[in-house]
Order: sequence, then C-alpha cells, then structure tokens
Amino acid sequence: MNRTVEAWTGGSPMSMVNITLPDGTINEYAAGVTAGEVVIDALGKKHGCLAARVNAVQCDFSTPITDDCSIEGISAQSDEGMYILRHSAAHLLAQAMSELYPDAKPTIGPPVDRGFYYDFAMEPIGESDLKPIEKKMNEIARRNLAIERIELDDKELREHFTSNPYKIEIIEDKLEVGEGSTIYKQGEWYDLCLGPHVASTAKLMFCRLTSVSSAYWRGDQSREQLVRIYGIVEPTKESLKATLNRMEQAKLRDHRKLGKDLQLFHVDEEVGQGLILWTPRGAIVRQQLQDFISEHLRRQGYDQVFTPHIGKLDLYRTSGHFPYYQDSQYPPLVERDLMKKLADEGCSCSELSNMMSTGDIDGYMLKPMNCPHHVKIYASQARSYRDLPLRLAEFGTVYRWEQSGEISGMTRVRGFTQDDAHLFVTEEQIGEEVMGCIELVQTIFSVLGMHDYRVRVGLRDPNSDKYVGDSKRWDLAEEACRSAAAKLGVNWSEEEGEAAFYGPKIDFVVKDVIGREWQLGTVQVDYNLPERFDLWYKGSDGENHRPVMIHRAPFGSMERFCGVLIEHFAGKFPTWLSPTQVHILTISEKHKQYAADVAQRLKEQGVRVKVDDGDDTIGKKIRTHRKMRPAYMMILGDGEMNNNCVSLRSRTGAQVSDVPVDQFVQDLVAEIETKLATPELVPEPVEN
Repeated sequence: MNRTVEAWTGGSPMSMVNITLPDGTINEYAAGVTAGEVVIDALGKKHGCLAARVNAVQCDFSTPITDDCSIEGISAQSDEGMYILRHSAAHLLAQAMSELYPDAKPTIGPPVDRGFYYDFAMEPIGESDLKPIEKKMNEIARRNLAIERIELDDKELREHFTSNPYKIEIIEDKLEVGEGSTIYKQGEWYDLCLGPHVASTAKLMFCRLTSVSSAYWRGDQSREQLVRIYGIVEPTKESLKATLNRMEQAKLRDHRKLGKDLQLFHVDEEVGQGLILWTPRGAIVRQQLQDFISEHLRRQGYDQVFTPHIGKLDLYRTSGHFPYYQDSQYPPLVERDLMKKLADEGCSCSELSNMMSTGDIDGYMLKPMNCPHHVKIYASQARSYRDLPLRLAEFGTVYRWEQSGEISGMTRVRGFTQDDAHLFVTEEQIGEEVMGCIELVQTIFSVLGMHDYRVRVGLRDPNSDKYVGDSKRWDLAEEACRSAAAKLGVNWSEEEGEAAFYGPKIDFVVKDVIGREWQLGTVQVDYNLPERFDLWYKGSDGENHRPVMIHRAPFGSMERFCGVLIEHFAGKFPTWLSPTQVHILTISEKHKQYAADVAQRLKEQGVRVKVDDGDDTIGKKIRTHRKMRPAYMMILGDGEMNNNCVSLRSRTGAQVSDVPVDQFVQDLVAEIETKLATPELVPEPVEN
C-alpha cells in the first residue's frame, strides 16, 4: 500500500522515502516516519516486535527514516528480540537500584545466555533483598516510561557521569576522543549505552530476579568487588511461567547437588576450587564413556598417545600460547636453579612477576592444551604422504586459570580432561577426515539419545586481518566444513567471524530435555601450528609439503560433558552408564544367601551390583536405594527364592514379578551391550 504525504503529516507537504518491506513490497512514506510506525503499518498493532532492522542494522522503533531503505521488525520471540529485551531489563534493574540505593553506582549490565545481570558498586546485599528490588522494577515498568536514545559529545557524556568513576573509565577506554556516544533515558534515569532498546518500560512487565553474587570490576581480581544481580525477562506472562518452570526443573537436575547426592564427584577447598575429585561411582561413568569412544577410535584408525602435564615455556612460545594467552593460564613453573640464581641476584617479587608476564624467563607450564605435545610427536620422525592421515588421540588433562566467580561444579573448572585428538592430513584429505570426526560426534549423540542438536560452521570474517594462512587454503577448508555440515541432516548455520584465527570450525550445540543449549563437541581445521612448528611430509612428487592439522574433541571436556549428562538424565543414567546397575534388596535374613547367589551370577557377566541384606524393612530399603537411582532394584523374598526368579522395580516405581533369573541376566546383558538410552526391562503400566 502506498502512503500519501497527508497520511503522515496531516496535509503538510513533505519529501518522501521509499521503504522496502520483508515481502518485497515497496511503500512510500513521508520522510521522518519512524521505524516503529512502518512496522505497525506493515504488520498491524499486534506485530509482536520490539525493534527494527533498517538496512539490516538494528534500530529503536523511534529511529526516524529520512532516506530510502529496507525495514523489518525484530520479533520478541527471536534471538535478537530476546537480546534486546534482556538488555532493556538490565537497564530497568539499574533504575530500580538507583531509586532504592541512591549511593549504589551502576557499572555494566549485559544480557547473557538465559537472562541478564547488572553489577553495582555498593555494600553487599542478600537474596532476601531481591523481592523489594523486583517490586520496584514492576512499579517502574507500569509507569510506561518512554525509552529515549540521546546522542552526546565527549564533554556532555563526562558531565552526565561525573559522579560515577566506572562509567568515566568506560568512556575513556572505549571511545575515541571527539567521537561522543549515546545514552538511553527512561524518566529521569539514564545510562551509557549504544542500544537498541524496547520502546517503553511497559514492555518489561515480566521480570524476575534470580540470584545475587559478587564479581570483580572488569573481571580483574585486583579491582573492586561488586554486587552482581541476575534476572530473567520474557515478553509474555505465559512464557515467563514456562521459563520459571524450566528453571525449577533445572534446580532439580543441578549436577552439583545430584553429584553430591549420587556420590559422583567431590570438590574440596584444600585441593582447590575447580579441581574435580572423581569418586568411585563417578569414575565408573567417566571410564564407561572413555571405553565407549575408544572402541570407535580404534575403528577409525586412531593411535593412542600419552603426554606429560607440563612442558617447557619454549614449547608454548612457539605455539603462540605463551605469553599471549597468559590470562587464562597458570603462571610458569620457574626452574629451581634459576629461582635460586635470581634470589641470589636480589631479584624482587615485582621483577620476577614482570619477567613471568613478558615471558623473559625459563621454566615450565602446566599445559593449557594438548596440541603442541601432539605436534612434537608428529615431528619426532620423518613423515611421508603414505603416513597420512596420522590420527593421534589422548585423554589428556589440561589446566586453565578460571576466576573463582566463574567456576561452577563440573561445567567450569580449572583442571579438565579432554577426549582430544589431532589429525595430520593432506589438503585433499580434509573433507573426508572432517566427516569422520563428525560421524564420531553423531554416534555419541545417538547412543545417548541426544537427538535435538544443531551445528554451527564458524567462518572467517572477510573484512578482518586476524586470520593466518593462505586464502586459497582457507577457501578449501571452509568448503570442506560447509559440505560436511550439509550432509548431516540437521539444522546448521554459517557464522562469519566465528572461525578460530588458524582455521574454520564446526561446533555442535545440543538441546537438553528441558530446552537448554550446550556447546558439546568441536572440529577445527588448523593451518597455523604446522606453520609455526615447521611441519613437513614428503609428497608423492618427492617434494616437501605442509600438512594440515585437524583438532577434534567429541566430548570436549570429560568433566563438563559428565556434568551436562547428569543434568540431562537427572542422574538416571542409561543402564550401561549407571554406576550401579542393579541394587538387590532382601526382605529378610533367610533370603541373604539367595541374594548373594544372584549377585554373583550378575557379577560374572560384568554387571555392577549392590546388595542390601540388612535388617531394615523392605519399604525403608526401597526409599534408601531409590535415592541412588540404579537402573533396577531387585526385590527377593520367599516367592523369588523358591521359584528361582526375581521381582524388579524401575526408577519410576513400575514393577514386574516372577522373572526367571536366567532370563533377567540374559536380557540385562543385552540391554547393556546395546547401550539403550533408557532401561526397558520393567514395562510401564498401561493407563486405561
């Protein structure tokens, strides 16, 4: 529909602009019409959008349109829309805090994966303080304050934030002299921000604050400690209710609690934060996963290697990891003789620290990754094209320095074991070998019943100069990754700028049973390390050629993967993974020997069994053992003993009686060997 001048100006003559809508329609509007007015005209008042894209650039609804362009709305249900909603909710939180705590200084408040947070310089507060803050946020939302974007020059910006040193620091660090920036204003409150934001606080009615913690300014433990408040926001009451329900489910599945209840792992302060102690039951889960993938590694022609936990600094200088990534690494281990020499020379602590920071020192490093060690195994002898592909695999433990506030159970740790492998291939072999890596990841997901996943192909940004290597080789690698992703039969996307600096990559993002996404499994193509370490192979032409390196880790980190599995299954592992697969419970003392005989028959078949032949009642035994979530509980009494059979109880409480022992053992072994994702030997009752 074409718009006349009078439609937008009340009859006043005005210049016109042509605006292209998503369906290809070109409408004519009076210059100065806002992006929001165009969206309303195109989609109606119930458009469900929070902002707009003008020539593919995100903009506020209030943005005036003065030139021909294309416009489309950003739905509240989209990833972009939720990002804008969460960002706006962070501002709402900051305004509420400013009204309740006038002395609190807002610092930064970004949207995050499942919500938002804002950091404040203030005295600590507790969980009990969140409700009044949330009430104030709702009050401000109901005021329906227009959210305005205002452009300011450098001087004006500093005048607006003169009482907030944190904002001044951001201005000085982020802005070029004379550049200026924008603030967003709602009522009398404002914040430094580039936007975009929702049009009014009324769009932020459905917020909840979830937790409060501490954080350091700019993530630096040497800087001020701040109060961090987390929250969630949704566009509707219904979606908020659904999100809160998922969060409640997540609490019930929290691997930190389940890991303790099920005796799977332990974290001890005397050992150190982020360092996992695998208990016997947890070690079973981990070892079963390792054995499972090892079978497939042998099938695909991998060679297992072992490498030390440390390496000389020169190794990591060559690889580029030290000192350029020192913030995520542990400090060097300085050689004893060198340390004594420096002490004798009167070297101060600050001088030693500076030497460590610059890398001007000899010593060793706790390895942050396994790649350089595997490179050295490749380089340990001359290689020919006949040797390639060379596939080296290791369950190698690496160490990364994570800030204490970011450590979380098994999913964010300081020491972790990667199911790591590095393939050394010719350029012609890249496509096939990438597919082999992907097939391994898909096998894992299939066996574990993780069918809902998507794939991201990270490509270079054509406008960036951060990427190393020849452009033709990049083209070949990127096309190999695209081709591999296209053959998977799942949703996949290309993301420019998400490649590693040394090559493109494929990431697998899995959605768990309550809808949360986890990045699990990665395949990366690397031209950098073979170049840095001057790796060669003799080609069929008799000339030296540079190999290409492929990094792959289907599990990624064993710690993180197991943490995700605990939550995905809520501790109810498939039978083959269950730390104890059968718990045998006797009704009385006279059934003790029969229980021992049945247990022995199961153990002979490799089944993990626990026997409770104590004096507690059978009801109490069931309640006790149910907490450990075995695949099956076996109840043995007179009937079972006299008829050489068993009665079984599933995790759901379903029961089956009079199962012959031989039949149960046979069926159980088959279930374990086939690695069924769900125990199936006790049928659920049929509902009428």
